[in-house]
Amino acid sequence: MSNSSPVDDRADGRDETPNERADRNWDELMQELRVMQTGTQILTGFLLAVAFQQRFEDLDEVQHALYVSLVVIASIATVLALAPVGMHRALFGRRRKPELVRIAAKIVRIDLFVIGILTAGAMTLIVDFTTTRAAGIVTLVVSLVAVVALWLWLPRTVRHMDASS
Repeated sequence: MSNSSPVDDRADGRDETPNERADRNWDELMQELRVMQTGTQILTGFLLAVAFQQRFEDLDEVQHALYVSLVVIASIATVLALAPVGMHRALFGRRRKPELVRIAAKIVRIDLFVIGILTAGAMTLIVDFTTTRAAGIVTLVVSLVAVVALWLWLPRTVRHMDASS
């Protein structure tokens, strides 16, 4: 069976039309976006609330710059998470779902990268503020290594294992 989505060019044994596959893939993407949006909303809410706390004035220049950067990154993550929904509304009923799924899958991958940076940055800000700058830097490095390991290295390793068997 031919499929227009590069995400699904493999033969997976499913007996579905290209439109059924696009519908299934769209549903799966929406589930992923729901999980991503929840985490992003919690982090964004935390960041927005920080500015209204009494101790916000205690942030030094580096922490303040990191905070503002994180608010911008959180906004980008939110916009990216909403983009597939906006595209769906704009393209609804135009028989473009396979193309929509392809583009939305790319946006979700980009958003995962942005959320990884946001998460690592938020942890860094908290550790830096509550302990030391050195501990904050260690937290940043460990967080980014964990994101790369779990979101890039592990999936590639599983794909490689599947290809070897």
